[in-house]
Amino acid sequence: MEYIKAHVRDVMDFPTKGIVFKDLTTAFKDPRALHIIGWDLSQLYRDKGVTKVVGIESRGFIGGSILAFELGAGFVPVRKPGKLPADTLKMSYKKEYGTDTIEIHRDAISEDDVVVLHDDVLATGGTMAAAVELVKSLHPKKIYVNFIIELEALHGRDALPDDVEVTSLIKY
Repeated sequence: MEYIKAHVRDVMDFPTKGIVFKDLTTAFKDPRALHIIGWDLSQLYRDKGVTKVVGIESRGFIGGSILAFELGAGFVPVRKPGKLPADTLKMSYKKEYGTDTIEIHRDAISEDDVVVLHDDVLATGGTMAAAVELVKSLHPKKIYVNFIIELEALHGRDALPDDVEVTSLIKY
């Protein structure tokens, strides 16, 4: 993970003043770093029977797509309002610098699915908590939650339900 950490850039005051943003795009553009991320993510779930990976807009699409490919699972996007073309469920939530809403297609997850929800960074947990609630409303067999980076000082895990297993590759 030290190789990945060396490729993560800190961006000051993004998206608002006072935020130190952990930018993974510098790791994603490095072929070795991207390969390590994909491999390490997939090893966490190789024997869990995962059928769907849910990626959170937009950087969660990158790791989520790689994870789905590596596991032979389907990929489901969770997007901002108005971006998905069919019937959706939506959830509004508070995050560290405002309020937002996310959506998922109503037919994206079935009761037979084992799901990994993936995003790039766990900060305060608001986005993922909303995504977990959306997915839970579709009644899958099992839900896992995964991040590439976790900012432990922000206690984002506290926002997530106790009945989901949460993993992160890197903790700051």
